Amino acid sequence: MEATSGEEAPKRNPLPAALVSNLQSVLAARRPTPPEEVSTAAAASEADEGAPAAEASDSAPTDGAPARPIVLLTSAGGIRSPGLAALVDALVAGGRCDVNVCAPESDKPVCGHSITIRETITATSVDFTGAKAFEISGTPVDCISLALSGRLFPWSAPALVISGINAGPNCGYEMFHSSAIAAAREALVYGVPSIAISLNWKKDESKDSDFKDAAEACLPLINAALADIEKGTFLKGCLLNIGVPSVPSANKGFKLTIQSGYSPAQSWQAVSTNRPSSAVHFMGMHQSLGIQLAQLGKDASAAGAARRAQRKTVEVESVAAAGKQEVREVVKKLFRAEFVEKQHEDLNEDIDLRALENGFISVAPLNVHGLVEPEIGTPASHWLSAVVSLDKEKEAAPATVDQQDASVAAEEKEAPSAA
Repeated sequence: MEATSGEEAPKRNPLPAALVSNLQSVLAARRPTPPEEVSTAAAASEADEGAPAAEASDSAPTDGAPARPIVLLTSAGGIRSPGLAALVDALVAGGRCDVNVCAPESDKPVCGHSITIRETITATSVDFTGAKAFEISGTPVDCISLALSGRLFPWSAPALVISGINAGPNCGYEMFHSSAIAAAREALVYGVPSIAISLNWKKDESKDSDFKDAAEACLPLINAALADIEKGTFLKGCLLNIGVPSVPSANKGFKLTIQSGYSPAQSWQAVSTNRPSSAVHFMGMHQSLGIQLAQLGKDASAAGAARRAQRKTVEVESVAAAGKQEVREVVKKLFRAEFVEKQHEDLNEDIDLRALENGFISVAPLNVHGLVEPEIGTPASHWLSAVVSLDKEKEAAPATVDQQDASVAAEEKEAPSAA
């Protein structure tokens, strides 16, 4: 047997066989595909997907715009408020727009235009049928500001912002306390058309189902606003403050109103830490049982925390010459503010609050400062008149068809007797 030299002997590969095989596969995948194979594969792909691709290109919008206008909803009553749920259901069922929701995680009715600065805010997705929704650990104004920033949703400019449906009217100077009005005003600051909707909630009379009727009653106005926004003819520089009467199903129609100077009386009451009183919603007579129970839980937690943190006396360093420690008493008192309705017999018939009491849906156009300017009032009056006329025409059309069907049925019934 011949001896082999060192040069002819096979060298030992120091790498494992599995690693070598893996490296070979990666290198093979990086090799460029021959031009003939590329053209053949492309032709086969076009033959297989030609028709569907053509249909997709025809149906997809060329400018990337959504097929339907986007409407952003929020509510001072929180993400789980019945008013917000009723409005979402009504808009989704109507199919006129794409519904997006950004609302506080809890009830925040009297925050005004407060915002959260230099504190972390959490946005958590929430399941809403037919809508994309987030609950926010901030104020209603935070919700609108965040939604319009482009950080939360893939868009930054919806067609319309709607705040509501709020439990309790936002008439007169209540708008300065109202978070519902503030959210709509924040959208107006960003240049986005906005509407605030409130139900004239009556304690021991109103029920959660009234929110559904209120949403249905406001749909014609919302749809008309969307149509004019798409045409570029909607009212400029104002938001619409809409008040729905306490019995929405029996409303007398829309009425253009002016913001009143009405202001509820504020009353402060001393409360005890060991016996929390009933929760008070903004305008205490305007709240549902669910809101009351939620607020009672908050009050009970706050009372417990106060008892744990309560300190009757503290010891401080004495300034006396003897060097003894001096004991001082720390007094801690708890108070709760309530709003009490005042009598308002002398209100004009065109005032928002009077229109609500008379059963009308109040529509008050407000600028960013909460005022109704003459150059806004006249266009708003013409626009609302057109909306009412269009709504009456739609209601009359089905009635005419029914009358025609009734007359045809009567003629068919009389025909045999004539024979």
